[in-house]
Amino acid sequence: MLVELMHIAPYAIAFTLPIALLGLVLLQWLGERSLPTSMTVLVLVPLVATAGGVIGVSGFMFTPMLNTTLLVYLWIALVTVPAALLLGRGIAKRTVWERAARVRERAAEASRRELVAWISHDLRTPLAGIRAMAEALSDGVVSAPEDVAGYASRISAETQRLSGMVDDLFELSKITAGALRLTMSAVPLRDVISEAVAAEGPVAASKGVRLEANAEEWPVVLGSDPELARVIRNLLSNAIRHTPADGTVAVHVDAEKDQAVVSVDDACGGIPDNELDRVFDVAFRGSAARTPSGDGGAGLGLAIARGLVEAHQGEIAARNHGPGCRFEVRLPIAV
Repeated sequence: MLVELMHIAPYAIAFTLPIALLGLVLLQWLGERSLPTSMTVLVLVPLVATAGGVIGVSGFMFTPMLNTTLLVYLWIALVTVPAALLLGRGIAKRTVWERAARVRERAAEASRRELVAWISHDLRTPLAGIRAMAEALSDGVVSAPEDVAGYASRISAETQRLSGMVDDLFELSKITAGALRLTMSAVPLRDVISEAVAAEGPVAASKGVRLEANAEEWPVVLGSDPELARVIRNLLSNAIRHTPADGTVAVHVDAEKDQAVVSVDDACGGIPDNELDRVFDVAFRGSAARTPSGDGGAGLGLAIARGLVEAHQGEIAARNHGPGCRFEVRLPIAV
């Protein structure tokens, strides 16, 4: 038996080794470029090498036994090659999905870090002011009644600003966590717009910005009244903040087929094209050109507006329009 093995070993090696080396070269060349092809080569190389060795050892004498053996190899190849292709495609798809998931995870982590950095800065500024004014009052540096009243008023304003930032963070956390629950009903847009304009009117007036609202018609939408009011107020607040004195912020309402369209136009001077796709990102405030007052807010208002609009199965977009930009909200009309 050992003698027979020693006799056929050179033939087997002579026919199987080149095929195995060729398969190795192919696998090295393919690398990760085509995983299904690599899997097919990985399956075929042992089969072809074994068949070559059997043919070589037989001295190319195609006896019935050899023909049967080769037929078995052929059937094995017909079964394993498609299986290898399917497995390779499945692994390739899973690899692509995992890579995309890692990219999304890294982007989300970068967004969280950016948000923490922005919020830390924005919280530090009013807290420092409150602390300084409180110490001045405590140490008696300020004693005149009118000065004390002024400090108290400023402390109250900064406290309200901090409270608003905390509310924004809480709302944004609910949206991003998918914990937002809406009580849907028929909501007249006339009421929502009127209340938002009335609420933001004093802010616009104090800055010298004209605030206007008009409509082709006043549709009734399917939504949650408090959340829709917050969307409109966030858009108005953003528009007023970025509009210089003597500018105009205009709200226009219309209906197109089965959608209500609310447009908020400002006079911010426009948004650079490379920033238009980012205006709804968390903590994004844009270039200094869009913040004439120097107060960019916490950068959460538009992100919250987008989350609330999408929760209503609506759409929100921004584009340059006239002397500034237009933020357009589309909401489903109540049936």
